[in-house]
Amino acid sequence: MAAQGYRFGMRVRAEFTTEPFVGEGEMPEHVTHSAALLTEAGLDADLGPFGTSVEGDDRVLLPALSNVLAAALASGATRVTLQLERIDGDGAIA
Repeated sequence: MAAQGYRFGMRVRAEFTTEPFVGEGEMPEHVTHSAALLTEAGLDADLGPFGTSVEGDDRVLLPALSNVLAAALASGATRVTLQLERIDGDGAIA
C-alpha cells in the first residue's frame, strides 16, 4: 500500500556502503552480490572504493534496494548504511 499522496515515477539516487570494509584486492561478496542485483534490475550501479551509488525511477530502484539490503546481510555484511535522495523536482503533490 502506497503512502497517502505518494506520487510514483520519481527519480531517486541511492548511495550505500556495506561493512566490513576490506582493503585492496577482491571485493567481498556482500559488495559484488549487491551490485549484481542492481544490474539484474536494469540499473547501472557505480561501485566506488567507499560505496555504491545508483539512480533510477523509484518504481525500479526502491524494490531493488530491498533485495540489495537483504542480500548484503545474507552475504556477510554486518552493517549497511543507506542514503536516499530525490533528484527530480520539489516533491510537491499535484
